[in-house]
Amino acid sequence: MQIRMCMAKIHRVTVTDADLNYIGSITIDKALLDASGIKQYQMVIVNNVSNAASWQTYVLAGRKGKGEIILNGPPARLFQRGDKVIILAEAYIDPAELKNFSSRVVFVDGKNKVTKVKIHKGGTE
Repeated sequence: MQIRMCMAKIHRVTVTDADLNYIGSITIDKALLDASGIKQYQMVIVNNVSNAASWQTYVLAGRKGKGEIILNGPPARLFQRGDKVIILAEAYIDPAELKNFSSRVVFVDGKNKVTKVKIHKGGTE
C-alpha cells in the first residue's frame, strides 16, 4: 500500500499571467522549483485563494528569478493575473518510508521571491 503525501507547497504566490491559448500546464519560476523540490512535468494541484478554484496540471520550468507563475490553457479561465494561489505537489510513499519523509513549504514575497523554506521531517512538524 502507498499513501498520498504533500511533498511540497509553494504558499500564496501571485499569478503573473494566464494564457488561454497555450496547450496546458503551469509555468513556475525555476528558483521556486529548486527551493520546493518540485520537478518539471510533475503533477501539482493549484488552489486559487482568490476564488476557491482548484486545478490539477503539470509543471513547466519558467525563467529563474523572474517570479513567473503562469496558468496555461483551460485554467486560464479560473486563474487571472494577481490571484493568490497555493501550489501543492504530491508524492506516493510506502508508510514505512514516512520516518524518512520530508515536506517543504516555500514562502514568498509580493514578487514571488523566496523568503523562507520550512522543512517538515518524518511527515510531521
